Amino acid sequence: MATYTPTRPVDQLGHDRQPPAPPLGGGGDEGRGDGSPNYGARLRRARLGMICAIATVCMVFVSLTSALIVRRGLPTFDDSSRTYFRDWGGVQLPWLLLAINTAILLISSLTMEGARRGIARRAALAPVGSIPGVSLGRERNFPWLGVTVILGLAFLVGQGVAWADLRSRGFFVSTNPDSSFVYLFTAAHAVHLLGGIIALSWASITSLLHRPIEDRRIVVDVAAWYWHFMAVLWIYVFALLAFAR
Repeated sequence: MATYTPTRPVDQLGHDRQPPAPPLGGGGDEGRGDGSPNYGARLRRARLGMICAIATVCMVFVSLTSALIVRRGLPTFDDSSRTYFRDWGGVQLPWLLLAINTAILLISSLTMEGARRGIARRAALAPVGSIPGVSLGRERNFPWLGVTVILGLAFLVGQGVAWADLRSRGFFVSTNPDSSFVYLFTAAHAVHLLGGIIALSWASITSLLHRPIEDRRIVVDVAAWYWHFMAVLWIYVFALLAFAR
């Protein structure tokens, strides 16, 4: 008796089972199913990396603070008199210059937030603007990033003026332990702020190169959170120098 053997698999209900279609894209965090990049996952990873970097900077300044507290209460042994004495000394800080620098940095944090919100809004409206026949009109964008970079450079110049004022009054790095820590804290903050300025400059370059809006948003978003951290960190350094006298 002749028998029929099906050439395709049949499930228990008797319906033909079609083989699963291969995925169109890579999927995962690097792309969606349609092959387009997953910017949300990239932004989350970038923020996580920034959190790790901020935690590292925090550990640096926590270590410096611990060293300041220990050194401030530690006496020094004098070989000639065979006695211990306190050599912490004191530094007359240029409070007006430091207050002006603080105001400049806080204003730059506001302009940086304006840049972050502006790029996020444009990224959210980009899919709508790509629809044929839909026009969002011409939006005048304020150069938030450029203003932030200028204010950041003004802060660094102000720090240089404050250091020059200290030197003109005879307070150098080696004058006493107090002056050493003043230069150490302010210089460490200035170096980390300079890294933020480099990140902002890269964000401006990506805008000039007409990179995709989502790529620019990731750079600006991460740079904004770092910049806000730099403002908060300077408030901490300023308060430490003011009250740890």
